[in-house]
Amino acid sequence: QVQLVESGGGLVQPGGSLRLSCEASSRIIFSIDTMGWYRQAPGQQREWVAACTSAGTTTYADSVKGRFTISRDSAKNTMYLQMNSLKPEDTAVYYCNIEWRRTPGGVKYDSWGQGTQVTVSS
Repeated sequence: QVQLVESGGGLVQPGGSLRLSCEASSRIIFSIDTMGWYRQAPGQQREWVAACTSAGTTTYADSVKGRFTISRDSAKNTMYLQMNSLKPEDTAVYYCNIEWRRTPGGVKYDSWGQGTQVTVSS
């Protein structure tokens, strides 16, 4: 079983910063390929925010580019999302996602965190 534990959400004023963390806990993970963040605002579909490959390549949605930074510590199976210059439209539940394998070159699996609320409001 794979468990993703997220932390770091909360209430912040516009222009403020937050740092989200996501730790993958499991004895059956051999390797993690892409790690990513998604978010879902009330009444809207879940949208992709950022991703980081095992090689360290990062990509971002246009709406967060230049403000958010994704990073990972592969030794700890942990990833982070540093969010700066937050705007009210960043308010959402943020979910982490990993693509992982049980064996070298084996089937790729997909797991999600439980979500953490980020609220940007004055």
